[in-house]
Amino acid sequence: MVFGTFDKLHTGHLYLFEQAKKYGDYLIAVIARDVTVKKVKKKLPRENENVRLENVKKAKNINEAVLGGAGNKYDVIRKYMPQIICLGYDQKFFTKNISKEFPDIKIYRMGAYKPQIYKSSLLENV
Repeated sequence: MVFGTFDKLHTGHLYLFEQAKKYGDYLIAVIARDVTVKKVKKKLPRENENVRLENVKKAKNINEAVLGGAGNKYDVIRKYMPQIICLGYDQKFFTKNISKEFPDIKIYRMGAYKPQIYKSSLLENV
C-alpha cells in the first residue's frame, strides 16, 4: 500500500509505484482526499480527488486505487490490512506512529527519483 496526493501524476510518482510493487504482487494506492490535502498542505491540490484517483488507476503497477478517508487517517489501513506499507522518501504526514498502530505491518521508505526535478511542489507551474 502506498499513500499520497498524487497531484499532476509525474515520473517521481511512477517511480514510487515501481519500487513499491517490488515488495508484493498487489499494490493499492490511497489517494488523499481534497479536505486532507488542504489540512496538511494549507492549499487544495491542482486536480480534485476524483481526477487524481482516475489518473492513478491508469498507472502501471497499480492494482487498485482508492480514496483515503476524510476522518480517521488509519481507517483505510484497517479496512485493507496490507502486509506492507511503502512510504515516499519525503512523506511525513501520519507516518510518525504508524508502526505503533500497526506493529504487524512492515513499513519501508522508498527512495527518491530526481527530487530536484520531480517533486510536485516544484512542478506547480508545469
